[in-house]
Amino acid sequence: MTEEMTLAGKHRTRRTSVVVSALAAIGLGVAGITLVPSADAATTAYPKGPAPTNSSIEATSGPFAIAQTSVSRLTASGFGGGDIYYPTSTSAGTYGAVVIAPGFTAYKSSMAWLAPRIASQGFVVFNIDTLNTSDQPDSRGRQLLAAADYLTGRSSVRTRVDATRVAVVGHSMGGGGTLEASRSRPSLQAAILLTPWNLTKSWRTNTVPTLVVGADGDTVASVTTHAEPFYTSLPASPGKAYLELNNGTHFSPNSSNTTIAKYSIAWLKLFVDNDTRYQQFVCPGPGLGLTVQEYRNTCSSFAI
Repeated sequence: MTEEMTLAGKHRTRRTSVVVSALAAIGLGVAGITLVPSADAATTAYPKGPAPTNSSIEATSGPFAIAQTSVSRLTASGFGGGDIYYPTSTSAGTYGAVVIAPGFTAYKSSMAWLAPRIASQGFVVFNIDTLNTSDQPDSRGRQLLAAADYLTGRSSVRTRVDATRVAVVGHSMGGGGTLEASRSRPSLQAAILLTPWNLTKSWRTNTVPTLVVGADGDTVASVTTHAEPFYTSLPASPGKAYLELNNGTHFSPNSSNTTIAKYSIAWLKLFVDNDTRYQQFVCPGPGLGLTVQEYRNTCSSFAI
């Protein structure tokens, strides 16, 4: 894996809101932490589904029935096509959007377990193929954004999507691509990096709330040279967290993994839906154990 990239970033502005500002300053119970309101002092919440529990976000299927539609690479522009998973019900209004990119040499099938799992929690999820399986992170970042624009502007389910609430997720070089996409488009609401790889180590100008998931046994993109430097370089606000899988490998995100799914869902709910019911899972976050080697966060600086 080789590439050279340079960064130029912009500060990210969280969107304005219309509900009571106290909602964004709800204390975090047992953690004694308070989420910091954004500069506009209040946050519009988009809660979808019943109140969450550990079992509800650990389940392989959430409360929303979903359907699937495919996008051919022949009709796609700027990315390699993919599969869209979406809630069948329209009674809950529009949904936040999530675009997922695979890693180096991989196809969308490598992330096919995660996409419907997230969608069933109340999101429209686009699991994409890249133009070429060898595409580098900068290219994958552009493709994530091209897919997001297709999903919100041209897809058959565009009317179900809130185009102002978009998140990006990626594995390996796809994870590196989420950093590139966040740098290019600070209006994104959340980013999730799964055992990410990128030659650029400093992302201090990225201001998209970012969850970094590393693995203690990753020999392809070791946490000491990839996930941890990425996390450390990101600004504390509007929010970041680092979760290191115990007994995990670089390819842990390529098969069903409850820990990855649970905290990805919680992160998306918190920052895409601004649903503070999910803050309990992120702050203070998981304790160390059989599945989690380490967890860090900047909860006191979160801007929801």
